Amino acid sequence: MQDLVQYDRRLVGWLSLAQLISWGSVFYTFSLIMAPVEHDLGLSRVQSSLAFSLALLVEGFLAYPVGRWIDRGHERAVMTTGSVLAGVCLALHGLVTGVIGFYAVWAGLGAAMAAMLYSPAFAVVTRRFPNDFRRAIITMTFLGGLASTVFIPLTAWLIATWGWRYALVSLATLHLLVCAPLHALTLRDAPRPLRHVPSDGQVAPKGVSGILLSTPFLLIGVFVILMMAVTVALPAHMVSLLRENGLSETWVIAIPASIGVIQVLGRLLLYFFEHHFDLHLANRLIPCLIPLGLMVLLAAPLLVEGEVWAVMLFVVLYGMGNGMLTIVKGTAMAQYVNRDHVATLNGALGVPLALARASAPLLLGLLWTPQVHYSHGLWLLLALSLGGVGALMLAQRHALPR
Repeated sequence: MQDLVQYDRRLVGWLSLAQLISWGSVFYTFSLIMAPVEHDLGLSRVQSSLAFSLALLVEGFLAYPVGRWIDRGHERAVMTTGSVLAGVCLALHGLVTGVIGFYAVWAGLGAAMAAMLYSPAFAVVTRRFPNDFRRAIITMTFLGGLASTVFIPLTAWLIATWGWRYALVSLATLHLLVCAPLHALTLRDAPRPLRHVPSDGQVAPKGVSGILLSTPFLLIGVFVILMMAVTVALPAHMVSLLRENGLSETWVIAIPASIGVIQVLGRLLLYFFEHHFDLHLANRLIPCLIPLGLMVLLAAPLLVEGEVWAVMLFVVLYGMGNGMLTIVKGTAMAQYVNRDHVATLNGALGVPLALARASAPLLLGLLWTPQVHYSHGLWLLLALSLGGVGALMLAQRHALPR
């Protein structure tokens, strides 16, 4: 039998700290350095934006091999290497003088993200704590949700004080001196890979290839990809969308800034109260907050009075739903498909997820017109979100035996 490790709050706490640093110093840094990098390197907005898209594509393409390595027990090497690579690439970023070097460091950072962000970390705690992985994931996403709150002002201050090059070198030291040692020291003695034999007489698909063709995996894949498309498309257009709903400029800036706090609040509520209701019912209800919020937003222009309050209700529903949806997406593969190969299975979705993240904001922009504004795009997002909710419900019904 597999040697199960008792739930270790210290290990989860250290991994959560590494997640906060990793998200804050890489993912949220790009928007802050974009303008000064364009000025110093003579790049257009299209050229600079391409670097981040490249990073997302590299992350997507490497998700599957990274997942395979973790499932084979190499989690310590994967996450430590990811942190070292992030530190090296951030340091080299401070030395780039042309567009080729700029693209090269962001390709490297994409590889680092594949090895150190949520997907590998979720897989690690799922393998180590089969009975408590959901609690560990909620803890990590709680701290990860604070990454923008901590690192956006910190990085902005570093850039204003030392310039963007030295700011990146400073962030690099956090990976080399904090994250890499944390992963190297806390991820020793990884559990061995195991196969579970179903106890109810049912026959599970043989190996990873069989699971990849199973109905539950395909349904969970549809759920994750559709919900990812919706939750990535909205933030990119949030400011313009709120302006078109008649909000003052103060609200237009304040509301998007508050979504991160609302997401963290949703995760906190889930952490304390999820034991008081059925887990699978909660998994069905949480994603419903996204289409419910979109319905409220679509109804807002029809209200003679109270439009602002309708938009604020949308933000609360969307923020709470998106915050808790991260936990549902992070645990669904283990709960309804297979726990032993969770890293590999999630990794198999890497490329389609990367394509969804890259194309969804563009599609929402293409559907905007001066006559109907975002109406057509919001109806499409509503349909996609309802499709995602339906796919999750079907996956629960067809869950594979363990």
